[in-house]
Amino acid sequence: MINGKAVVGIIAARGGSKGLPGKNWREICGKPLIAWTIEKALKSRYLDVVMVSTDSEEIAAIAVQYGAQVPFLRPPELATDMASSYDVIRHVLAHYEQEGGRQFGYTMLLEPTSPLREDDDIDKVIEALDDNSEVFDSIVTLGAVGEHPSIIKRFAGSEVVPFCPELKQTTRRQDNETAYFPFGVAYLAKTPVLLSENTFYTKRCMGFEIKRYQNYEIDDIYDFLCVETIMKQEWKLK
Repeated sequence: MINGKAVVGIIAARGGSKGLPGKNWREICGKPLIAWTIEKALKSRYLDVVMVSTDSEEIAAIAVQYGAQVPFLRPPELATDMASSYDVIRHVLAHYEQEGGRQFGYTMLLEPTSPLREDDDIDKVIEALDDNSEVFDSIVTLGAVGEHPSIIKRFAGSEVVPFCPELKQTTRRQDNETAYFPFGVAYLAKTPVLLSENTFYTKRCMGFEIKRYQNYEIDDIYDFLCVETIMKQEWKLK
């Protein structure tokens, strides 16, 4: 809780993954991938609930082992490729309200595929939004990327053309304004606004910049190997 407002941390983890099957329970530096997110969430001073929404009994068992709440298994219709994160969040919030009358002032989404969090990232994100709550309704974590949109290409048949032709074409990286990608370290929003606008990118959304080494999301084996190497390098793990 922060300034009288309860905060729920939702870790969404489907059992199915086409890019890297079983990635959420795949061991990385001695622990299942999802365990890294659970442990960082449990260190927060402000998260009143740390819960995992999953359709997988295996992920649920791991989540409970590492201290997260798993009050239900996600229904099949919310475990397909077509189900959105916002459908999952609404389901979670409805459960806590219906089962115990619990409501939350803030809702945080933590993606297990972005495990490179520092110990205080979650609380810094919560503090940043709460300190600026008169101006902003949500906050997302952003990392500066080197592949600037003005340089990115696409195929038009066999021809190579700019992906964003409206942007000025430059040859030197330093001539470009810094571009950012929303990595899944943390997404946070005032719960009523999140439910109303159905997005963490609300009309009044602020950013929280993360460090260069955190700019990874695990979607395939190559991402996994990169993150594993970074963990060993940054956190001195074996």
